[in-house]
Amino acid sequence: HCTMVPTEALRRELAAVGFENLRVVARGVDTRRFSPRHRSAALRAAWGVAPGARVVTCVGRLAPEKNLGLLLEAWRAMRALDPALTLVLVGDGPARAALQQACPEAVFAGLRAGEELSAHYASADLFLFPSLTETFGNVVTEALASGLAVLAFDCAAAGQLLTDGTDGLLAPPGRPDLFVEAACRLAREPALVDRLRRQGLATAQRLSW
Repeated sequence: HCTMVPTEALRRELAAVGFENLRVVARGVDTRRFSPRHRSAALRAAWGVAPGARVVTCVGRLAPEKNLGLLLEAWRAMRALDPALTLVLVGDGPARAALQQACPEAVFAGLRAGEELSAHYASADLFLFPSLTETFGNVVTEALASGLAVLAFDCAAAGQLLTDGTDGLLAPPGRPDLFVEAACRLAREPALVDRLRRQGLATAQRLSW
């Protein structure tokens, strides 16, 4: 009867190659499971985060298609501006060993689920998502609902839900240099981070199931 897709952009892409009866089915986020109230001072201390310092995180499969080389490039540029930043990667996958070798100073938290996953999101401050291969990207909505400032490419969930500079930062697909530039803005503009966190949370709350 129909083919269901998660975004209007994917509907257009499939229509262009001949799919018919396409319907966009909205995605929501569990705003009780993913919420700033799950923030954990004990978890941040376990990561070695100094009081007042900020945490950059990325959640998802550690695999080549997730474009995590760009994440490390952006992280290094951010840390040159704010040496107190901590990078936490949540997830596992075939690229983990190479990433650990390339960035031994990062915290590799492994797979997390349930309340542990909620705490890992909410205990960070910034969410960098360099992937260009998502059909949607539920981690974007989970990060927003957890109260994080989100930087992603202007595609999939981020492109559909966020307004650049208002409730998140968006880089044009194919412009990794602008992704890194936006990451540096987050490192040097704490007032911007605070505003994006507030507005991003408000956006996520409108997506509650």
